[in-house]
Amino acid sequence: MDESPTRCAWAGASPAMIAYHDEDWGVPVHDDRKLFEMVILEGAQAGLSWRTILERRQGYRRAFEGFDAGRIARWGPADVDRRLADAGIVRNRAKVESAVTNARAFLAVVEERGSFAPYLWSFVGGEPVQNRRLTLAEVPAETPESTAMSRDLKRRGFRFVGPTICYALMQSVGMVNDHTVDCFRHAALGGDSSGRSG
Repeated sequence: MDESPTRCAWAGASPAMIAYHDEDWGVPVHDDRKLFEMVILEGAQAGLSWRTILERRQGYRRAFEGFDAGRIARWGPADVDRRLADAGIVRNRAKVESAVTNARAFLAVVEERGSFAPYLWSFVGGEPVQNRRLTLAEVPAETPESTAMSRDLKRRGFRFVGPTICYALMQSVGMVNDHTVDCFRHAALGGDSSGRSG
């Protein structure tokens, strides 16, 4: 008899995806470095599957200096070229170069606000939005909040931050709880089986 809990359909059968679903996805993140990591990784995912990025996450952490924005912001052309020779990441010049641009924009937000987390979380009023999705098909690609976030990030100089990427970021760092209601993580992250969808 299968004793495994019910999960969101996208978790599939990959051990890495299941672990990510069960331990990371949708857990509220307020740590600036982790948030910066997810901005970079969600941007790297553009046009690809999350599994492709997840399988290279350790490669990214190594190549991107533990997602130290201060160090990445100082990269020059030779540093970018070194990363483009690294098989441990997705070797896309525009995406690697955007990490440098995004690191500088990230540091500007930290300089202005004192921390990146309150700025990012301001798009959902500082608290996770508790959604009630019955199926994966009900999950939108973008929302008014992700569109507003995208617009402001772009204004600040960030790249690879379209509304869809921003919504994926919001899901991954727990700004929204988009686990389907039958998933065991929905309730664990504060979801309620009654009420309306956000």
